[in-house]
Amino acid sequence: MVERVTERTDGVTSERVTESHGADTVVVERRGGGAGILIGLAVLILVVIGGVYLFNQNARENAKTNAVTAAAESVGDAAKDVGDAAKDAAKKID
Repeated sequence: MVERVTERTDGVTSERVTESHGADTVVVERRGGGAGILIGLAVLILVVIGGVYLFNQNARENAKTNAVTAAAESVGDAAKDVGDAAKDAAKKID
């Protein structure tokens, strides 16, 4: 029985082929360099960073809205106080 082993690599993927003549057995073994895992991890990190950014942006918008609402309420309360003071002054004149 004759056995021949051939190994090839392109820097990322290595391939090993074992051929045995006589029993007609061929074994092919391929191993990747793990680039797919690195790309998947990078995409996952980008998705997490994007989610955090959008969450924080929404929180900032809510804070701005709450500040504007509070300022508008303060102006409304001040206007009511001025109106009440004007009514009181008009009653004193009469």
